[in-house]
Amino acid sequence: MKALMFGWEFPPHILGGLGTASYGLTKGMWECGDMDITFVIPKPHGDEERSFARIIGASQVPVAWRDVNREYVEGRIGHLMDPDYYFRLRDNIYADFNYMRTNDLGCIEFSGRYPENLLEEINNYSTMAGVIARTEEFDIIHSHDWLTYPAGIHAKQVTGKPLVIHVHATDFDRSRGNVNPTVFGIELDGMHHADHIITVSDLTRRTVIEKYGIDPAKVTTVHNAVEPLSPELLAVTANKPKEKVVTFLGRITMQKGPEYFVEAAAKVLKNNHNVRFVMAGSGDMMDKMIALAAERGISDRFHFPGFQKGKQVYEMLKASDVYIMPSVSEPFGISPLEAMQMGVPSIISKQSGCAEILNNVIKTDYWDIDAMADAINSIVTYPAMYEQLREDGLYEVNQITWDKAGAKVIDIYRKVLSYYNY
Repeated sequence: MKALMFGWEFPPHILGGLGTASYGLTKGMWECGDMDITFVIPKPHGDEERSFARIIGASQVPVAWRDVNREYVEGRIGHLMDPDYYFRLRDNIYADFNYMRTNDLGCIEFSGRYPENLLEEINNYSTMAGVIARTEEFDIIHSHDWLTYPAGIHAKQVTGKPLVIHVHATDFDRSRGNVNPTVFGIELDGMHHADHIITVSDLTRRTVIEKYGIDPAKVTTVHNAVEPLSPELLAVTANKPKEKVVTFLGRITMQKGPEYFVEAAAKVLKNNHNVRFVMAGSGDMMDKMIALAAERGISDRFHFPGFQKGKQVYEMLKASDVYIMPSVSEPFGISPLEAMQMGVPSIISKQSGCAEILNNVIKTDYWDIDAMADAINSIVTYPAMYEQLREDGLYEVNQITWDKAGAKVIDIYRKVLSYYNY
């Protein structure tokens, strides 16, 4: 079976959980066998793993004709794309897009991030999808998250092939209910055009059904999983302070509930000064959290190391005694699973999708800073509790694998295709 996937992030260049989930699911599906996956991202760097998926960069797809020879194309993008494929794509340009900002190869430049002109990039990505859809051979289209829904819709309109969209989050999660009408419109359009919708949790499934008015029969939950760690990552070392370390690792935005982490820290430190708190990440609430820590008089016990990536994440987890994810609305939340892989006891909010499948963690309401503080104190005070959460959590998380999630997605593909071919 051949799938054409549209995504926005792919490791090692990721800005959040979307890239990690896209990678894990794609690899898990490949491990199930009989899957040929082409994965499109806005801007590849050439160091993406390509053993289980063919990576196509939107920034190397021509949308305007340019009279260039093979040697020139080889010199410009040969490290990212086979020049022969560039010419195949060029032969399938379906309209005159010379009015758009294109480069010397007739390609649209993409940032590969989340720039201020994000809506323009989403529209450009959709334009590019028309060229790829006319060139590739595939059975089904799979669009990851709202940024790629217009691309998936365009590919479906061009080819008549079925579309599956993967809801990794909704704007209700990202905005605490203060929904951006433009984003909501894109999400709703994707859901209406999709032949089936995959959500990363039952929490997200309920949002799709209740907030977007989608038929429940059209929506299936496939929980995320976690990639087994390499021996190198399992063996990372870290400078561990004498004090206990409690870590928040993620985007410092209102969706993630960082203020509840700071408030819980302040409660813990009233009676226990043998603890340090780390808020690792970046986001629009970072300055507010630095100010809040100062206001609560705990700045000397609070650290803000900034955005962590790759090996840095695991070094930070290795140095941690407790991991906390106090998200207000978390569609899934892969980070607690990564912490559990490193043997770090985790506290998660009941308002997270991963709470549906994790048992060997402590669950609190995101707003219940007293319960959160009690949980922290218990783990850092009682070695037996720490050890049980560590050992049982490690065993549990090792059973949550991407090949199982991949098998569920392949089953959804088959059902959608059987309906199409009926």
